[in-house]
Amino acid sequence: MKDNSFGSLCPLFCGLHNKNLSTRERYRCMRNSMLIAMLAITLIPMAIISGINFVQYRQLLQNESYANARWSAESARATINAYLEKMEAAITVVLDSYTFEDLTDQQQLDQIFRRLKEEHQGLVDIGVIGSDGIQITYAGPYKLVGKNYNDSIWFHKALTRKIYVSEVFTGFRNFPHFVVAASKKGSASSQDSWVLRASIDSETLDHFLASVNTGALEDIFLVNDSNKLQSSSRYHGTVLEDFKLGNKPKQNDILISGEGSNGSFYRAVSRIPHTPWFLVLDHQGYAKRGDWHSFKRGLMLTLISCSLVLGCIIIWLSAFIAGKLREADEMREAMLSETEHTDKLASIGRLAAGVAHEINNPLAIIGEKAGLMQDLLEMDRDFRYREKFIDQLDSLQNAVGRARTITHRLLGFARRMETSLTLVHLNDIIREVISFLEKEAAYHNIHILLQLQKELPVIRADHGQLQQVLLNVINNAIDAISNAMVTTNNAMEAINNEGEIHITSSCDDNKTVMIAISDTGPGMSTETMKNIFEPFFTTKGNEEKKGTGLGLSITYGIVQKLGGKIEVNSEIGIGTTFIITFPVYSERSDGNGHN
Repeated sequence: MKDNSFGSLCPLFCGLHNKNLSTRERYRCMRNSMLIAMLAITLIPMAIISGINFVQYRQLLQNESYANARWSAESARATINAYLEKMEAAITVVLDSYTFEDLTDQQQLDQIFRRLKEEHQGLVDIGVIGSDGIQITYAGPYKLVGKNYNDSIWFHKALTRKIYVSEVFTGFRNFPHFVVAASKKGSASSQDSWVLRASIDSETLDHFLASVNTGALEDIFLVNDSNKLQSSSRYHGTVLEDFKLGNKPKQNDILISGEGSNGSFYRAVSRIPHTPWFLVLDHQGYAKRGDWHSFKRGLMLTLISCSLVLGCIIIWLSAFIAGKLREADEMREAMLSETEHTDKLASIGRLAAGVAHEINNPLAIIGEKAGLMQDLLEMDRDFRYREKFIDQLDSLQNAVGRARTITHRLLGFARRMETSLTLVHLNDIIREVISFLEKEAAYHNIHILLQLQKELPVIRADHGQLQQVLLNVINNAIDAISNAMVTTNNAMEAINNEGEIHITSSCDDNKTVMIAISDTGPGMSTETMKNIFEPFFTTKGNEEKKGTGLGLSITYGIVQKLGGKIEVNSEIGIGTTFIITFPVYSERSDGNGHN
């Protein structure tokens, strides 16, 4: 019988029916395979979902950090730009409100300086410089009257522009500062043009940059086109130190790029309008954010906790299911054992119709002769029929012996017993089974033709189970041929038609004994042959109510249990052949002289 237990339904349970493993090892293999499959089914989707959440949240934080970096850069640029515009407006107002003569008056200039210093943070001094670059008047803490600025770049740019903001430099004061300078043309009696300059401490820039600082801001500073720091930097040095700035944006653009490993911070670079400065702002990336680390810890904790809980549940569930499958397989094998016995009894019931005539005839003779004997006994002792009485008694004994033989055979078939291996001759068993079935075959106009090899080697098998194997296969052949005859369109053709069953035994290699049972039935399709040994699969049709689908399944199991092999070849319209092989018995096959 082909094994069709629960374990064979899934490739994961491949160890369940490996005959080289013990039962415990097979079910342990099944449990482990099921455990791996269930873990994969549950943990892989959970890992995928966690990965998607990880990527999406990281992308969300990246976008947020990018937006925050841009907003901080815009805010810092607006703060610096507002201060410079206020200073430029103040210088412009002074130029427009006072004449050259007023500003060259030292007292007047000191008064203007005090007023501007009160209103503008970081203002160091102011001065008026003539067109020749010589400072004419000065208000502030240094002595700079008469200093020549003709070689200064800011002086010449102030002459050519209405107002100019310079780079940070040290100059005559010997400390970092920058100037906001505006020029104005004088009258014909005075200078052709002159410059009003306001000097501002570079620390003022640090102050305004610090005002836009946030907890997520790593660094913020100014740098000029010459790659010199214009304000102090937390990580890159102090004013006028070198700092190499890579890509530089256009006038109003803000260039943002990821810096550091794993997006540790974003660098935003923006030009301060109408100045030689670039604003550089380093903003924390998602990798340094506290909510990112909290999310990772929470995600990892959730993943580990769910994995542990699911792992425990799956381990218990796999052990539980494996146990239930083991119980189901044991129950199934018990049921198949019961079904095998039931099928044997059903086969005997089918045989009863064939052997009833042979049993009834001897019993009839027994009854007839017994009645005759009774009549004769009523006569006197020296009656003339004595010889005839003796002959009838002999006939009575022969009939009783025949009935005893047939009854013994039936009981041998019906008796339920464990497999008992003995040395048997296949040819003898074939002839015994044919003696049971030849009446039924003749009734269906079927000829059973034997071609048995003489002196066939013996095999070690169970006599009764071999009878059942041959009985099932030959019965199927008789049913196939008879059903084909019944479905013939021409009734007379069906009556005159004859079927044949060829039974051949042979031993070609002295290692195996082969039995071939061929019929002239309708044959089977390839799809039918794939399922022919499956339990409860039948081709006899529901209308006949005579096919259980267990005969060939039990036959397969018996042949396998006896160490043999059964194969089937069929072709539609030609017939079917079952080939059964068994190993030849030899004392060398085991050490105790038993196969």
